[in-house]
Amino acid sequence: MYFDVDNLLLEKELFTKKFVCDLGACKGACCVQGDAGAPLTLEEIDLIENNLEEIKPYMSAQGIAAVSKKGVFYMDIENEPVTTLVNDGICAFAIQDNEGVVKCSMEKAYENKKTNFIKPISCHLYPIRVKRLHDRKVLVVDNWKVCDAACSLGEQLNVPVYRFLKTPLIRAFGEPFYDDLGIIEKEMIK
Repeated sequence: MYFDVDNLLLEKELFTKKFVCDLGACKGACCVQGDAGAPLTLEEIDLIENNLEEIKPYMSAQGIAAVSKKGVFYMDIENEPVTTLVNDGICAFAIQDNEGVVKCSMEKAYENKKTNFIKPISCHLYPIRVKRLHDRKVLVVDNWKVCDAACSLGEQLNVPVYRFLKTPLIRAFGEPFYDDLGIIEKEMIK
């Protein structure tokens, strides 16, 4: 079942599935595991390239080497741009903190006011993925095993995916769009 909001189709799981990131449990596995880098828009590629010198101090030596050799992105098997990986594994922009939690060097640069770009919207929206169904964009919830702890914590705290992702949803689609999601949730509860 899908809901139609502002010409976007929304999977019902945005409202029914519970989710709260639990970095203590997963250690940022979504930046490490998978079959490709994080999806990027052409605008994001420009932003990363234009801010690379400000991001580099927060990157790992391996990430810097990978980006120096391959650039900030490559084309995946679907011919879509994604972030460069280190040795076909971890994202080149991923860094590990003292507790072993993987975080984003782009986000670190942003938090330290070195850039105005927080991170790719695909990362910020995760576990929501923007897919295509014919000529329409569809927001779906990615059900990846590495996020089982986040789903458990979301259930415990009773937080639907869309509410957990309020900030990135507003960033991507605007405040009126997000407000419409609250209306849909209320209608579903009736």
